[in-house]
Amino acid sequence: MKWFSKGMMVGLMLQTGVYLLGFCPAASAARLKDIASLKGSRSNQLVGYGLVVGLNGTGDGVGTKFTVQSLVNMMERMGVHVNKDQVKVSNVAAVMLTANLPPFARVGTKVDVLISSVGDAKSLQGGTLLMSPLRGVDNQIYALAQGPLLVGGFASSGASGGGVSKNHPTVGNIPNGASVEKEIPFDFQQLDDLVIALNQPDFTTATRVATVIGQNLKDVKAFPSDAGTIRISLTEEQKTRVVSLVASLEQLQIELDSRAKIVLNERTGTVVMGENVRISAVAIAHGNLSVQIKEEKNVSQPSPFSSGGQTTVTPESKVEVKEEDKRLILMSGGTTLGDLVKALNAVGVSPRDLITVFQAIKASGALQADLEIF
Repeated sequence: MKWFSKGMMVGLMLQTGVYLLGFCPAASAARLKDIASLKGSRSNQLVGYGLVVGLNGTGDGVGTKFTVQSLVNMMERMGVHVNKDQVKVSNVAAVMLTANLPPFARVGTKVDVLISSVGDAKSLQGGTLLMSPLRGVDNQIYALAQGPLLVGGFASSGASGGGVSKNHPTVGNIPNGASVEKEIPFDFQQLDDLVIALNQPDFTTATRVATVIGQNLKDVKAFPSDAGTIRISLTEEQKTRVVSLVASLEQLQIELDSRAKIVLNERTGTVVMGENVRISAVAIAHGNLSVQIKEEKNVSQPSPFSSGGQTTVTPESKVEVKEEDKRLILMSGGTTLGDLVKALNAVGVSPRDLITVFQAIKASGALQADLEIF
């Protein structure tokens, strides 16, 4: 096992699992723009329904009634009268559209669109999305989407039913495929104060943000309202240059703080521990008991010239019990993450067994950290 200096990532590959240990300095700094956002300046989700045409026989089947109805309705609006009983939609697929409307988006801004099939289409490869509206939660149309799809997969099948597929051919996207047609009103110049919302609320981090703002921007008064909110009161002069003020705030370096936590993934045996994890005085012993049973069948043949002899099969079982010899490790109070890993590695604990060990330490009350299992 190779150890690196503090502040670097240490990876221990043991048996079937992985240790991911975050050794970082006591205070890790990050830009304010990377750990927080301004209240009111957020993206909004848009959703829509549309038709993808031009598919090479990989569209929805005749049993997909809503696709047929949508195609007939569209043709009627274009002045073409058709009988829906005579419409085949093998080259057409009904799809749902999703997009994010970024903050401060103006009319004409282009946004990406994700297209997902809602019928029984086999593939959207080579298709073109017809003009479709994208609506917000208020059912208002904010953007229009149209264009050829990019599909990162394919599906090919034969007449016998077999086939080959890669990735998800029924999902595609159109980069810059939607144009914003309606803006969400938001005027920075009318704000009386700025509200900074932390992505991960923490009282210590919120206090540090307010302190750093006061130290670097002397004319700015900031105070934490709670664990996730810092409020900045704006003067009349600051309101005229609020954009440059926000740009200055975004570049401030903040020392982060967070709760001690251990994340355990029982499916993969992955264990992720933060640097603030501490353990009180506790004794740890770990051992595995394995039982191995082997079944063998012996065949008994009669003599060549014997009369009445029969071939018989007799089973034979071999049972082997093995218990690993592990030592008892005494952890002193205030043990750090590095000391803990060294001790557990000396005991020979695998990542999957480490999950059980941590649960036992937590149950004993000796672990000063939160356990998150998924």
